This record gives sequence, structure tokens and C-alpha cells, in this order.
Amino acid sequence: MVEAVDVPRDLSSLVVPRRGLVEKTDDLFEPYRLVDGAGGVVGPVAAHLRDLQAGGRSAGTQRSYAMDLLHWFRFLWAIEVGWDRATRLEARDFCCWVQASDKPVRPHWRRAGQDPGETARPVPAGRVRRAGVPNAVTGKPAPGLKYASATVAHCETVLRSFYDFHLEAGSGPIVNPFPVVRGRRAGRTNAHGNPMDPVGAQRSGRYRPRVVVRIPRAIPDEKFDELFAALGSHRDRALVAFWVSTGARAAELLGATRADADPGQQLMTVIRKGSRCLQQLPAHRMRSCGCGCIRRSCRAWRRPGRTSRCGGRCGRRCGR
Repeated sequence: MVEAVDVPRDLSSLVVPRRGLVEKTDDLFEPYRLVDGAGGVVGPVAAHLRDLQAGGRSAGTQRSYAMDLLHWFRFLWAIEVGWDRATRLEARDFCCWVQASDKPVRPHWRRAGQDPGETARPVPAGRVRRAGVPNAVTGKPAPGLKYASATVAHCETVLRSFYDFHLEAGSGPIVNPFPVVRGRRAGRTNAHGNPMDPVGAQRSGRYRPRVVVRIPRAIPDEKFDELFAALGSHRDRALVAFWVSTGARAAELLGATRADADPGQQLMTVIRKGSRCLQQLPAHRMRSCGCGCIRRSCRAWRRPGRTSRCGGRCGRRCGR
């Protein structure tokens, strides 16, 4: 195999046009597909997405993979290199470019029909947040101008699996452009080490950036109390307390119906994100009894400004 010549590429002046897109279809067996600038379906990506669907990956996962592959193909189209001709030099330059370049500016869906020359409405000063500063309520950091390290790491993993798939199928290059770290090329990391010794974290990809371990986000107790007190009925308060106690994801709870809640058995039926199967989640015992409290009258709710116990089995404090 002829080694690729490492010719320096001027990434600072590289312009990557926004060609192609990931479009949603009504096909059950192809929920998303990647099309090029001429509107044609990118065959290698379509084959990889079908392989993901055969492995039980959800439509959201296929869309996430297609978006990362779109970044890669836009880069290859800009430097005029075929996807099956890409080497580790192109993979290295892509990882450098995607970490240093700014994210493309997309028009907001609320201003989709707005004239590009029209001046946008100014954002109130109190709502402007610096990049990386977490939200005081949700703990979610504000998006910055650059791609987050977690986004770049996910993109590197997707592209490495994409070329691994075509390498096994014999339809791509004979060498994966996105290599693993040198310590893992010969096999499993620390294969001959003492199993009693602790094993440190290992990066699987050579061009994979380091990702900071984030603390799980949580709503502060005082903010949750404000939300709980702002609900208009005992039924809503009991349902919110019952739902939150299950620990399910927000998307899973949004897909649940009234028939999915079983306060008597202290169970909540949701559709899991990964497997897309129905699963019953146990609710907290003190939260499930709140559904029985909604049938009782509470004097504290009829006296504004006073906080008292609701009088039910849950023993929760309630206020107006």
C-alpha cells in the first residue's frame, strides 16, 4: 500500500458549503436518508443506516448518525476527495476543522419566512447567556459558537463505525481512516495486565477529543416547589409527583397516556427510548398515594398564604 503524502492543507481558508441534507421520509424501513446537493441519495450512507435499523437502532439514532455523516461528506465534497479515497490525513484534518470551525448559522424556525435582510428582533439583556454558562433552572449549558467536545467525539465514533461497516462488507477502503489509539491496535487494552489493578480510562479513537464527565442535570428543589405550587389542581400535582418519582425520561413521559398510570400497583408504563418496548416503572410509594389525596378536600388550599399538610397518607407539605 502506498503511503499518503502529508501535504499541509490550509484549513483556515477552507470554505465548506452547506450542500446536501438529511431528510425525513414516510418509509418505515428508511425513516431518514442523506441526499447530496443534486438531490440524489448517498448510497454508502443508506446501506449503513439499513444495517443500523437491522440491529434494532431507533429512528432517532439513525438521524443522529446521518447528521454526523453529513458533516463528513460536506467536508469531503469541499476538498474534492471521494469517501472511499479518504485517508487518515483527511480524517485528521476533518477532526481539526470540526473542532476549530464555527457552527453554521441556521435560521430559526420561527423566522423561516423572514427576509434575510430584515433586522432580527433584539434579545432582552436579561436573557442573554454566555456560552458554556449553565441554566440556573435546568443546568443545561448555553450553546457556544463552536461544536462541543461531546459532539465531536460522537461524530468520530460514528465515522469510525461507518468505515468499519464498509471494511467488513468490502465496499470501502481497506484501511479505516479513523484509527483507534496505538495501545488498542493489537487487541484489547491491558490484555496482559493484572486484573486486580485498576484500569484507567482509555480513548478508543486516536482523533477522539477528551470529553469532560458531566454531573447529571437536576432541577433545584426550590424551582420544583415553585412549579408544584403553580399547578392548578390536586390532580395535576399528584400526577406530576407520580411521574417524576418514576425517574423516566421526559420523552418517555410525554408519550404516556392516562391509561398507562396504575397508582394502585405503583407502576407507570412507558415506551423505553432504546428498545422502544413497553416497560413498567415503579413509582415512589409516597408519591403514588397522592392520587388518593386528590379526592380529599384540603383546607390549606382554601386559605391563601398558609402552608399546611394535605392530610393524606403521603404527608407532603402543600401551599398556595
